[in-house]
Amino acid sequence: MAPNGTSHSSSEIIDLTHALIPGQVPACAGHPCYNASLSFGITKGDFANVHTLTLGTHTGTHIDAPYHFFMDGTTVDRIDLSLLSAAPAVVADLRTKASHERIVWDDLRTAAEEIEARRVRVLLLCTGWSRNWNKPNYSKHPFLDPDAARRLFDLGVRVIGLDTMSPDKITDEEETADVHRIFLGSGGIIVENLTRLEALIDCGWKHITVSLLPLNLAGCDGSPIRAVAWEGVQ
Repeated sequence: MAPNGTSHSSSEIIDLTHALIPGQVPACAGHPCYNASLSFGITKGDFANVHTLTLGTHTGTHIDAPYHFFMDGTTVDRIDLSLLSAAPAVVADLRTKASHERIVWDDLRTAAEEIEARRVRVLLLCTGWSRNWNKPNYSKHPFLDPDAARRLFDLGVRVIGLDTMSPDKITDEEETADVHRIFLGSGGIIVENLTRLEALIDCGWKHITVSLLPLNLAGCDGSPIRAVAWEGVQ
């Protein structure tokens, strides 16, 4: 990535994925904690290095498939990969939003106009909250208004990506799931725990393109992904 304050090359790839480091990956209550341990090591006299991984379908930067909330929903191995591979995207700049502040339709009007003009199906919500990754306040992020989520789907958006733990509000008392149920229930896809979305705003690219591909996990509700972006042509 280019240093802060400099432009990005049109041939550059921007990584939008948090690194998975044992003990440094936030997880929702009850979800598996990430770990990687060396099972075989060359320094121990083994033939090769091999790690054992402990993770969940929602570890780190990941995708939620409709099956996450609906028994008859599409599983992650059956989602439409054309939505996630070399997909044109629009980024909404929401960096002024505060902790637990609602993201309403008026906040998305500029992005919605671009979505409609370019017929884009991927919307990335940049709150800047990835700066709080692995901090106590990471779950206190801004959240998407359910009505705005419904209007985005009606506009043609099929993938919503965020640099937060969830599009829904999370408090110490409860975790709501209204946006999950509306968007996944309509057949959409949610991508959570993205990072460096602000780089996509600051780089000056006109045609942002993303890859958000999951593992081919048969019958599963989600998957960790390696999310990247580059300047495309549209």
